[in-house]
Amino acid sequence: MTGGRGLVIRFGAPAAFLAAATAAVLLVRSGLDRSTVPPPARTGGVAAAVVSRRVPRPAATPKRRFYVIRAGDTLDAVALRFRTTVERLLTLNPGVRPTSLRIGEKIRTG
Repeated sequence: MTGGRGLVIRFGAPAAFLAAATAAVLLVRSGLDRSTVPPPARTGGVAAAVVSRRVPRPAATPKRRFYVIRAGDTLDAVALRFRTTVERLLTLNPGVRPTSLRIGEKIRTG
């Protein structure tokens, strides 16, 4: 290994290997990384629109939840338990009188 050919083999082979490995890593990474959106391209001082590839899901219909009144319950306590307001409970249950809840009465909470 003397002269120019020896230098090419000594330094060229590892450099070629590193270039191939880098290219492979970049290809794999670009194939896996689909969650990021590239920044908008600037064209004449106006930002170009970026189109999202994600398809929006239809809004999930909220499940109806019910609660059976127990001894000592008030609408305020039920509202706190279900992280809502008394006004919301009264809207969901138009026939309920907040001052006269009955034990065993089923009310809608969501």
